[in-house]
Amino acid sequence: MTADPGQWKAIVFDFDGTLAELNIDFSGMRAAVLELMARYRIPPEGIGNLHILEMIAAAVAHLAHRAPDQAPTFSHAAHTLIARIEIQAASKGALFAGTKTLLTGLARRSIRIGVVTRNCRAAVVRTFPDIDRYCHAVLTRDDAAQIKPHPEHLAAVLRMLGASPADAAMVGDHPLDMQLGKEAGTFTIGVLSGHSTREALSGAGADLILPDVSHILKNIP
Repeated sequence: MTADPGQWKAIVFDFDGTLAELNIDFSGMRAAVLELMARYRIPPEGIGNLHILEMIAAAVAHLAHRAPDQAPTFSHAAHTLIARIEIQAASKGALFAGTKTLLTGLARRSIRIGVVTRNCRAAVVRTFPDIDRYCHAVLTRDDAAQIKPHPEHLAAVLRMLGASPADAAMVGDHPLDMQLGKEAGTFTIGVLSGHSTREALSGAGADLILPDVSHILKNIP
């Protein structure tokens, strides 16, 4: 059973759309990966509608079976491609206005702060160069063996923070973040600062829905 807000020892945040503006062109990214798949003659059927990281993994698995020598080359090309798109987006992005104020306020309450993101580390640091001054643990997809929505991604951050799921909250703008928190056993907070609707976040199991992260301090006794 998760603790009441006044007993939280740690809060873990998604990054894009939660702490920072969400401006990645996911449609363009998907199209670019599909074009790369076509060059390797990887059929999109059963793959093309997956989330992008899962789509790449499925394409690599397909090549590993059909043309093993091509799988590492495709994997490197695909991840380089999406990282370039993420970094380009990050160079035009920014933190939300209240992000640093929120993180500073949480730290003053002795709440440990983490970030868990499917984004690459270079893009996160491009947007938030001094992130390590404000967050006690940051796990991007480059740092984790299992990527969200796999619960191990969040569990690994909580271990770094020295907190249990029952004493923590997961905050994000996407239903995947709510799924992650539920499966890991934390309280879940959905924020409407990304592209997801209140209905989508509620349907994914959000315990609390706020306009943005700046409202979190108001909800901690």
